[in-house]
Amino acid sequence: MGNLFGTDGVRGIANVELTPELAFKLGRAAAYIIRNNKGSKPVFAIGTDTRISKDMLLCSLSAGICSVGGKSIQLGVLPTPGVAYLARTSDVDAGVMISASHNSFEYNGIKFFNNRGFKLSDEYEDMIESHILADRDNMPDFAHSDIGTVEKNEDFTRSYEEYLCRTIENDIAGMKIILDCANGAASNIAPQVLRNLGVEVISLFDSPDGININMGCGSTNIDKLQQRVKGETFDCAIALDGDADRLMMLDEKGKPIDGDQIMTMIALQLKREGRLVRNTLVATVMSNMGLDIMAKKNGIDLVKTKVGDRYVLEEMLKNGYALGGEQSGHIIFLEKNTTGDGIISALQVLRIMKLTGKKLSELVNDIEILPQVLMNARVSNIKKAAYNDDEIICTHCIELENELEGNGRILIRPSGTEPLVRVMIEGRDIGFITERAKKLVRIIEERMN
Repeated sequence: MGNLFGTDGVRGIANVELTPELAFKLGRAAAYIIRNNKGSKPVFAIGTDTRISKDMLLCSLSAGICSVGGKSIQLGVLPTPGVAYLARTSDVDAGVMISASHNSFEYNGIKFFNNRGFKLSDEYEDMIESHILADRDNMPDFAHSDIGTVEKNEDFTRSYEEYLCRTIENDIAGMKIILDCANGAASNIAPQVLRNLGVEVISLFDSPDGININMGCGSTNIDKLQQRVKGETFDCAIALDGDADRLMMLDEKGKPIDGDQIMTMIALQLKREGRLVRNTLVATVMSNMGLDIMAKKNGIDLVKTKVGDRYVLEEMLKNGYALGGEQSGHIIFLEKNTTGDGIISALQVLRIMKLTGKKLSELVNDIEILPQVLMNARVSNIKKAAYNDDEIICTHCIELENELEGNGRILIRPSGTEPLVRVMIEGRDIGFITERAKKLVRIIEERMN
């Protein structure tokens, strides 16, 4: 891919990096390419999360689509997996989500889905980039009568809500949970779905104001949720992120449950039911070593990919696997949806709890999580991929691996969306690996800035 698309669409600070002009060009290029391939006017379904910049980008993107004769159906606030679901079940050519997921409000992003509900391929994104980065706009002008239109249709949200209720195979009525909506795209739909299924829900952070999305809440900020769980009695807690494509959970004691643990519960249940295709689970290189141990113990093949749910999905589609995901809580259950869906993942865990009669704290005993420290080195975007070529950084990593003596590992990777190099160290001694992670971050920042 080129300069615009990262691992999860086009993302940046709204009105600075992700400008209205860029949104217009993205809409125009995508609609033009689809129109040429299709031979008729394309139709796009567009959803947003709750960021203040959503209207600015939505209007610009829609204008670009209309400028080449496309139709923009504006869905309103809707989780990313809802857009993916509607793209594959409605009479549209593509879906678009305006969101920066778990990032703070000043960021926003634009990602496209094809009419099968999958993120666009690298090749398609390259075609869009080529049009945008060309020296001049070589697209033809369209006559006044051929200009596209905009339609607002928020009824689609109800269709996705009804579908979510149908994804769960057994009754979960009577459970009591606490839900953190991250002041994001699921603030209305997630509590409603759970209540429709008979769950008693205490809903927090469900009053978005355009700025408070992910602010001290959501799947990456669970401190306040933990405090609430420890003060009351719940079966568990669920924390979604800003666009609800990922989740974290807390057990009844307030202990965090991450994506590796959630995948373990779902994979073992699918295996018991004969639904874990080829007895295989797909994860990324960021997953805890405990997942490897669990898989081997239970006769499950574990396949690992590069970091990013798009790479997990590519592996799943290539080999027909049913379940995959990331430690961050991005979990893809292809029986249910074509992308990570935090609500569906949460419903599956609640189903397993009800089916087995076990508490969440008991279900997670199937996997032992080794201590893991994840820190970010803030570097320039230009240099963030250059750490592999720095002799001092490489030498330090070799020395650290020798210190771990095979009882841990180091993983360094550039962020796909932010000016960061992510450092992960895993080992038996949390104090030791924390100290070493801080030192490595400091070295990377000194060498890469």
